[in-house]
Amino acid sequence: MMIVLPFHRGRDLAAVVPRVKRCLAEAGVVLVPTETFYGLAGDPCSEEAVCRILDLKDRPRDMPLPVLAADWTQVDRLTDVPEAWRRHLESVWPGPITAVLPVRQALPVSTVGTVAIRIPGHAMLRRLLGETGPLTGTSANHHGDRPSVDVPDALRSLAGDPDLVLDGGTTPGGQPSTLVDLTGVGVRILRQGAEVWGQPDGAGTAKKR
Repeated sequence: MMIVLPFHRGRDLAAVVPRVKRCLAEAGVVLVPTETFYGLAGDPCSEEAVCRILDLKDRPRDMPLPVLAADWTQVDRLTDVPEAWRRHLESVWPGPITAVLPVRQALPVSTVGTVAIRIPGHAMLRRLLGETGPLTGTSANHHGDRPSVDVPDALRSLAGDPDLVLDGGTTPGGQPSTLVDLTGVGVRILRQGAEVWGQPDGAGTAKKR
């Protein structure tokens, strides 16, 4: 049975954290607010959780899922950040820019040796991630639908119910996070979104795809 918990204020975390940890330990899926839209959070190291999220979105199994991290300690634990890009990422995170980076070890969220990751600009969510570790952060909508800005919208769009809902009210919406690939010589802008990727000095040439 789906459980809904408020997620508005710092004091909500005391009730939320143990519930989320229990849900994740059972390969569950949590609906969470971000600084743009609602997302589906699960353990990125759990193949069962990843498959459940893909099923909820009716998303092809070969499509990787992005990951949300609380801080740089978590980012560095999962990825090998090229030094040419580290300073620039430090200047844009927390915020709605997702970077494709080499992974340190294989993850169920991606089978291609890379992972799309960001530190979100939602303070409550970062505090939660600090307690749980990194979580998936794909948008909470049926594959091909527009992203969801509130819980009812997300539940209408998905192919089923998540196990746990953190209701933070209506999110700002707008555009999704900007997606950039930092695994090559230059940066590739895969999706222009909420933030413009500024070009750091000496870091190569930006290319759009």
